[in-house]
Amino acid sequence: MKQALMYSLVIVAVIVAGVAGFFVGYYYGGHREAGMQTNSIVVSTTTSLYQIGILNSFFNEFRNLTKLNIQFNVLAKGSGEALRLLSDGSACIGFTHAPSLELQYMNQGKIERLAIFGYNEFIIVGPPDDPANVSKASDAVDAFKRIYEAGEKGLAKFVSRGDMSGTNVRELQLWKLLKLNPEGRPWYLKSGQGMAQTLLMADNLKAYTLTDVGSYLNLKSQGKLSNLADLKRDFKYLINVYAIYLSKAPSCDNQFTWYVAYKLRDYVMNQGQDLLNNKYKGLVNPAKGNETMVEEAWRSLTKLG
Repeated sequence: MKQALMYSLVIVAVIVAGVAGFFVGYYYGGHREAGMQTNSIVVSTTTSLYQIGILNSFFNEFRNLTKLNIQFNVLAKGSGEALRLLSDGSACIGFTHAPSLELQYMNQGKIERLAIFGYNEFIIVGPPDDPANVSKASDAVDAFKRIYEAGEKGLAKFVSRGDMSGTNVRELQLWKLLKLNPEGRPWYLKSGQGMAQTLLMADNLKAYTLTDVGSYLNLKSQGKLSNLADLKRDFKYLINVYAIYLSKAPSCDNQFTWYVAYKLRDYVMNQGQDLLNNKYKGLVNPAKGNETMVEEAWRSLTKLG
């Protein structure tokens, strides 16, 4: 009797072990398959960071340090489009520089700010002979007033991004502060393209434009801008703050995306800060050491409308 009971227990144990083994194998097999499907992640970004080369530097060093085999599929758009892609889950991680738009999406619960990691400034560039006397303006708002007046007199042109990028948003904020609307004026042109293409268009037309300083210096150092000069800087109205965001869309709501996003955030705010300081300072400066200043600047810029 005891022997029969022992045999029965052995048979039950074998069955249980077999069933358990099947489910364990299924579980890990499923995860391996899921890993193969999700080892790439879509990143949306402002064009300036991509064209200057900062993002590629970030991603290459991140992969080398973490040994993670991840493909970052980059969609280089203006900040407005980059944020829209984050909001609907078309991209899961984003790098942008449009605080007022960023706050709107944060308040809607569509994105989460991971960190403010860098800053530089916008500058107003234009023809060296400066027919609008922008270089003599008291601040950026006064500079735009002078461009408007010179444009109306047929003395100047202005090239706008016209794409709701972070640069375009700041430009529109300055017009709004002036209570002037250049829309439809013959001297007010739109590129509808990234910062590099917009600068090349302004250079070709000998027109004014607003640009982040990094994109301008990057093209200037390559000898691609012969008709544009740095005419006006104004840290109060033209500081430019870069931040990294995580989409809260359902398609990005998974452990793989969270792990990569927070791991990337940690890298950007540590080794990435050293990379900015050593390789890109002047183009985009690290936030490290100026955390309070960039946070206050970000909050101030959200109030420009």
